[in-house]
Amino acid sequence: MPSMDRRQLITATALGAAATTLGAAPALAATGSTPMPARPVTPGADRAAADGWRVLSGRKVGVLTNPTGILTDLRSVVDEMHDSGAVDLKAVFGPEHGFRGTAQAGEAEETHTDPRTGVTVYDAYGATATSLARMITDSGVDTLVFDIQDVGSRFYTYIWSMYTAMRAAVRAGASFVVLDRPNPTGGTARGPMMTTQFTTGVGAKEIVQAHGMTVGELARFFDGEFLEAEEGKRLTRLDVVEVAGWRRDVTFGATGLPWVLPSPNMPTPDTALAYPGTCLFEGTNLSEGRGTTRPFELIGAPYVDHRWAERLAGRGVPGVEFREAYFNPVVNKHVGKVCGGVQVHVTDPRAVDGPRLGAEMLVAARSLYADFAWRKDSYDAARPFWIDKLTGSTRLREQVDAGASADDVVGAWAQELADFDRRRQQYLIYRGPAA
Repeated sequence: MPSMDRRQLITATALGAAATTLGAAPALAATGSTPMPARPVTPGADRAAADGWRVLSGRKVGVLTNPTGILTDLRSVVDEMHDSGAVDLKAVFGPEHGFRGTAQAGEAEETHTDPRTGVTVYDAYGATATSLARMITDSGVDTLVFDIQDVGSRFYTYIWSMYTAMRAAVRAGASFVVLDRPNPTGGTARGPMMTTQFTTGVGAKEIVQAHGMTVGELARFFDGEFLEAEEGKRLTRLDVVEVAGWRRDVTFGATGLPWVLPSPNMPTPDTALAYPGTCLFEGTNLSEGRGTTRPFELIGAPYVDHRWAERLAGRGVPGVEFREAYFNPVVNKHVGKVCGGVQVHVTDPRAVDGPRLGAEMLVAARSLYADFAWRKDSYDAARPFWIDKLTGSTRLREQVDAGASADDVVGAWAQELADFDRRRQQYLIYRGPAA
């Protein structure tokens, strides 16, 4: 994710703006200020299960989840709910890649009956708020549960699946419950702001490139900032079952939790750290590493040589080092061609700034190689450059083309980032040095 074909920009340019009401207080007490790693990190799903699913007692439940929706014993949250006998499970809703994870980027599992539980699984990828509200009503659901491991980037589509589901819940009169999980990149917001002109299914609302929030915090933000404007009212009830033992300076590798690929091209926690920057190469003619075993960590093209790694090594980019690398993608860009480039090696997870990493790499590549080019999308004549949809405006592309330094590129978003950071404070649940 993203990759365009994605059902041609995911019907979800309809995923627009809105602001909602936080109904109930969080179902379980917050423990996010507990220092790490003094206590284990326990996701919301495990806490809800240990509590006998009381947060869902008396409710008719639908679950929006995927293979990352597991307990720490690796058991699916849906299977656990079903077998517990404590949850009236009416439906499952599958996002991009599907509930059980059988689909590739831009694909989903069709609506079917899950053979493990007998529950109907609805194809919710690309669903509008209207069509998803209809699914909720038809399935008899009065409470929609969201449990997906996000990776912390604006262009990762699961958060927009959640936002669409929140809009649909407002329309269907359903409550909304988030089983929260840590943000793999930590809790610091970074990067440029999405502008309204460039909203799409990979950036449906005005948030920054690396939002620095858990999905529970994002749900509170979406409810408070966007839903009322878009739907005319906020959620009747929003519960966030909080993560125990997590704080904002903790990246995924320090949690001790098992990593389940959130999507086929997100193999490791290090991938998630680099992704808010290296995904920008989807907007260029360089390979972003799809079709290799290290997507979003291996970046290159047939025209790239040793100079890129040497240039980047001298930049002192926080938290990473660069190794000259050569690879031959088996799918996507440059299939069957040897690409020169770099592998991004994470050396200090807490120091990685994904959007800065992307800016540094783009500036260096653009200045070194005459063959560097921005990807154009023929289906969108008004906004042809995919990089603009990823970064939220034309600014980064225009700066890089004009020869701006990486420091200038990063400095250009400083004020909007500071403004966003102030706005989000009231919705944050977890504290720590990065709050």
